[in-house]
Order: sequence, then C-alpha cells, then structure tokens
Amino acid sequence: MRKLFAALVVSTALAGAAQATTVYPLDRATILAGSPFDFKVEFSSVVKPEDVKITVNGQDYKAALGKDVQFVAEEKVKDKVAGSAVILRNLTIANAGDYKVEVSAGSETKSVTWNVYNTGTTPKAKNIIFMLGDGLSVAHRTAARLMSKGMTEGKANGRLNMDDLDRMAFIGTSAADSITTDSANTMSAYMTGHKGAINSLGVYADRTADTLDDPRVETIGEALRRQTKKSIGIVATSEIEDATPAAVVSHTRRRDDKAEIVGMMFDLRPDVILGGGSAYFLPQATNGSKRKDDKDYIKMFQDAGYKLATDKNELAAATNADKILGLFHTGNMDVALDREFLKKGTVGKFPNQPGLVDMTKTAIDQLSKNPEGFFLMVEASNIDKMTHPLDNERAVVDTIEFDQAVGVAKDFVARNPDTLLVVTGDHTHGITIVGMIDDEAEGTEMREKVGVRGFPNYVDANKDGFPDSVDVTKRLAMFVSNYPDHYETFRPKLDGPFSPAVQNDKKEYVANEAYKDVPGAVFVQGNLPKDASSGAHTVDDVVLQATGPASENFKGYMEQSDVYKVLADAFALGVKQTN
Repeated sequence: MRKLFAALVVSTALAGAAQATTVYPLDRATILAGSPFDFKVEFSSVVKPEDVKITVNGQDYKAALGKDVQFVAEEKVKDKVAGSAVILRNLTIANAGDYKVEVSAGSETKSVTWNVYNTGTTPKAKNIIFMLGDGLSVAHRTAARLMSKGMTEGKANGRLNMDDLDRMAFIGTSAADSITTDSANTMSAYMTGHKGAINSLGVYADRTADTLDDPRVETIGEALRRQTKKSIGIVATSEIEDATPAAVVSHTRRRDDKAEIVGMMFDLRPDVILGGGSAYFLPQATNGSKRKDDKDYIKMFQDAGYKLATDKNELAAATNADKILGLFHTGNMDVALDREFLKKGTVGKFPNQPGLVDMTKTAIDQLSKNPEGFFLMVEASNIDKMTHPLDNERAVVDTIEFDQAVGVAKDFVARNPDTLLVVTGDHTHGITIVGMIDDEAEGTEMREKVGVRGFPNYVDANKDGFPDSVDVTKRLAMFVSNYPDHYETFRPKLDGPFSPAVQNDKKEYVANEAYKDVPGAVFVQGNLPKDASSGAHTVDDVVLQATGPASENFKGYMEQSDVYKVLADAFALGVKQTN
C-alpha cells in the first residue's frame, strides 16, 4: 500500500470544454489519515500519457505515488471512447491536513481540495451502536408517540425511547450527484465519510460500464478489521444485502449487485448477521435462489464457524455460538403490523420471524462478549418500504418497533456507559400529520372527516407499546406529499400492504382499481412522473440523536460524511490497535 506524503490536495477542472475533467475523490472530500482509497482522473478527451501532469502540493505525483499508476489511453462509455484516465489503487495519506493536487493535460485542468483528518490516540468509546430508521422523518416519530403513548389535553402521555437521547443534530442527506437521494449513498456516507452518487456503496461512481471497478473508499467495517479487534454486527429487517446493511461492507455503484454484496460480506465476515435476503445466499439450483452461480454462501458461512438461524426459535438457540448468521426470509422480512397482529403479507410462508427487538437484543448479547468491544448497525428497514407505497400505518407501527429496539440499546448503555448510541434516519419522506380522521364527524364524504379537532382514540390495553388496533374511529390523518395516481381510502389497509398504483399496457402507473370501491375512496391524480409506482424520498434534513462518549460532537448542522468522523474518532480509528 503506497503512502502519499504529508500534505495532499488534488485539483481537476476542464477549461472551456462541454464535459469537465473529473477527479475522484471529489473536491472537499474528507479522508481519514491512513485509510485506503482509490484515486482516479477522468479526462474528457484522449490525451497522451506524456502530456498528463499531476502535482501534489507542487510536487510531481510520480514521486509521491510510485509505480502504481495505471494509464488508460481510451476509456469507453457505452462502446464509445469518452477520454483517457489515470487510476491509482489503494492509496493512503499518512498525515492530517488540507492537500492540493492539480491535474492538467493539454487544455484540460482541474483543482480539488481534500481534507485529511486524524483521530485522537485513545478511543473514547468501547462500543458503538448505530441505529437507523430507513426514511425516518419527524412525522414518523410524532405519529409513533401519539399512536403508542396517546395524548391528553395537548400533552403526550408518554415518551419514546429516542426522545430522551441528550445530543442532537440536523443531518444533510443529499448525494454527490443530486439533492434527492437514496438509501445506498446516504448510508455509505455515514459508513465511509465520503459523499457518493445515488445507488453507490463505498465507491465514487465513475463512467465505466463495470459497476464493481469504481474508485473505492474504505468502509467502517474494513477500518475496524484493519485497526482493531472489535466485533461487528449487522441487523436489518430488509434483505441483509440491501443498501443500508450493505454499506457497512461493500463496494459497488449499483446497490442491486446483491449477489456480489453477499460475497463482500463473506470476505469481511461480520460476527453477527441478522435479517432477510437468503435468496442471494443460495446456489442457483436451489428453489428460491436469486443467484446466477453455484456458490452456496450459507454453507460457506457455516464452514467458517457461523451458526445458522432461520426463525425465532433457532435464533434463541444460537446464542452459544461464536458467530451467528440469521436469515429469516428469502426477501424483506414482514413488517410488525403484519407479523405480530394481522398475519398478512408473507407471514403464512414465514410464520416465525423474529422482530427487530429480538434481533437487536441477540446481537448486543453476542457482540458484547468481546472484551475489545463492538460496532453494531441496526436498521428498521421497513419504515421506508411502507412509506413508499403510502402505507402509513404500517410505517408507523414499524417506527414503534424501532423505538422499542432503541430501548434495548439504551438499557445496554445504562449498564455500559462506555457505549456510544446513535439514532438517526438516512433520508426523509414527505409524510405529515394533518390532524385526525374522525369517522363520526359530520359529512357524507370521507374527505370531510379529515383534519378535525380532538385527539385520537388508539388504545393499548395490554401495555405492549403498540395500539391494539390501528383502525379506530379517531385516527391520525397521515398523508405523503408526493405520489402516483391512486385511490385514497382514508383508512388503514388491513387486507395487506398497500399497492397504490399498477402498470398498464403503456408501462405507465395508474391508480390501482382494487381500492376504487372502498366506501369513501377518492381518486387522487399523481404529482410524480407516470413511471413512478410509489412515493419518493424528500430532501429535508434528518434528525440525529445520540448519547454516550463522543456524542457531544453531534451538534448543529452536519453532513452525513461528518458523522463518520465522529464515529472514527470515538474508536480512534486513526491508531493501530492490534499487533
């Protein structure tokens, strides 16, 4: 691994050309000292290698970067030559500071600045529990509190576990190529400290066709393996190779490279892996497999010492194992409302799935056996997956479940104050609460019963933290700001997860007529393009809350890439802690 000299700044720009030269990492990138990354320059024209000049703080780059330089004379995009390129793999910068690299070839010039930072020499925290509600917006939290705790005379009758975490920041979620974003690049920014393009994980998305050859940056999972002896855990209610859990370990600009992501997960081998997505672990000959090869990753993990769990009972029995692989669904796990109460969705096929609380507790119990400490990532994936199709009750019930998992983590922090707990979202949805829907209000149309005064009448008679029913007469009026054509029913979808729009012969999404005859339903014309089947993410900041050592560094407005700096400093990842 090559080491750049003390101060490094890279700059690239194309003067007077329609398509600019690009340098990766991008301008204003933040890079942990000693953390490996790839460097690439994409020229917008074909240049000669002898015409390429790259200086690092005024010094010729070859003196700093050695023989690892790869020159690509003609780099192609869609079978057309896009220009030349220079690539250097697996670089590190030893010392902190601002660094400038200037690039030129003919008329093309560019300049970017990187900030290389280091951490303290002593870890502030032994453990980090990073908990993320996918798509978690303020309205999800408000609705979860109202639905689970109730309200009397304008004051909440109880508080969420996340309400009392003592540090807070607003987090910007935009991608490197768009103000709107997705779960891949947002979580990748949290887990690498680098802002990436939509759909990318652990890379800067370049122009080549290969989704797996893009310039890489180190993930927190790799940093932990490189610098520490800590254990690593990944818990999600989605496919475990989906965007958010994948960001802990993987490198691809296409989040749907799920079969390859399983391979990357095997290479890193987190100590605890719990979630759905077994279809990408199974060889292609196995019924239900989504692989296109004969690799049996379940067997490979078992041969590597993992105890396999496929349901709640097997998970409970796996706690005496050194490592656990829990795969409880071929795809995404069922949401709490269906799994625990309505028995809808795919619960009939997967009847004994553990919930997020059980998985979080198991992961913490297992990982905390390591005297060196641990890093645990927990995702409540289905808050997002239910808000997309405007299925707000399912999203809110999963938010309640997420908050109960936060309670498990808080209990551990209370016993182990050397643990940093972080609770946040990756991006927002345009969901809001506009009062109540009161079935008993005056009016003949359901829309006349929206937004009325008063308080909801959810009941939690068994005190499990969930409403006994979401279909009460005075319920929250929750709506999403962006949507396809659909029928608004003003009611919870008790027959199964909502599918607001279906595709017609023109490949356009139109309102699903299965809901047309629901009493009081009204047609709502979409405000998204007709190729959209569901609601979209929004650009609003997310709220981050934290407690424990180093949590004081979360404050004001922060980029997601800044969050990684706090995590790295809490673990002193700039310092080698293994022999």
